[in-house]
Amino acid sequence: MTPPNRILVGDAATMLASLPPQVVDCVVTSPPYFRLRNYQHPGQLGLEQDVDEWAQNLRAVMREVGRVLVPTGSVWLNLGDSYSTGGSVAAKSLLLGPERLALALIEDGWLIRNKIIWAKRNPMPSAVGDRLTCSWEVIYFLTREPHYFFDLDAIREPHTSTKQPVRSVRGWSVPPEWRVASSNNSGLDALAARGQVGHPLGKNPGDVWRLSTASYRGPHHAVFPVALAERPILAGSPERRCARCHAPWRRSTLHQLGHLAVRGELQPSCQCPSSSEPAVVLDPFMGSGTTAIAAERHGRNWIGVELHADFARSAEQRIADVRAIDEQRRAA
Repeated sequence: MTPPNRILVGDAATMLASLPPQVVDCVVTSPPYFRLRNYQHPGQLGLEQDVDEWAQNLRAVMREVGRVLVPTGSVWLNLGDSYSTGGSVAAKSLLLGPERLALALIEDGWLIRNKIIWAKRNPMPSAVGDRLTCSWEVIYFLTREPHYFFDLDAIREPHTSTKQPVRSVRGWSVPPEWRVASSNNSGLDALAARGQVGHPLGKNPGDVWRLSTASYRGPHHAVFPVALAERPILAGSPERRCARCHAPWRRSTLHQLGHLAVRGELQPSCQCPSSSEPAVVLDPFMGSGTTAIAAERHGRNWIGVELHADFARSAEQRIADVRAIDEQRRAA
């Protein structure tokens, strides 16, 4: 397998074809949108003759993504729409590119588990006067199998009610041994009977994510925020996995320890007599390196693919700079 924590320079489908099957736990990516930007590179996605060709090209990349994904893996696909300038679709009409791709992926057997709305707190202002400003983008949460790894507790949000007697602990802000495991409906019923408003760790964040856009002074203009990559990585990739079969390690069930709701150590979900290793997060359109930064911050390995060599070098430098800053903060 390709050594982790590096960027492969080249076409996404071609580079993914060089990877062995079933080695990636989670994919977080934002492919080039149709006719939005020209990155001045031959063979780039996004400059196709029509939006259907764009969807088919991404469909081919997603077939390779499905091949390298472990059976319990998931894909989080950030997409934006474009307006027609004429041709097969009347000028000024939305092209519905994300929906066209989503329907093609369903035909290929992908399961679309959520259509998440990224509601931008600070959307770009628009000078257009005959329609509303575009202030959101879509993130499709996809899997290949009906049963997959998903850690809801890692991304729960604090309850807004003041009636909850058990202190909430956010999964990503505390040591791993204090994280809370999944509970079922009967557990929530018991909490309600004790007068608690819900799960001790917090509420399900829902499918509308209100996050600010990113600020980055680099050659790549389309940058999504680290916070946008963190949620899919925390929910969709295990902290550790079996080093042999890549089955996810999971945490034990919810219990109380004083005023905190906690769970035990990570445990294997397979019978392999093997050690564990970090999960692997893939971004086949690495761009500025945001997915890699989020993966490293949460102890995951990563693999990136980037067509543009200059963007790859810039991303590697950004990742190294952020890594150094994070190490200094931990040492302080």
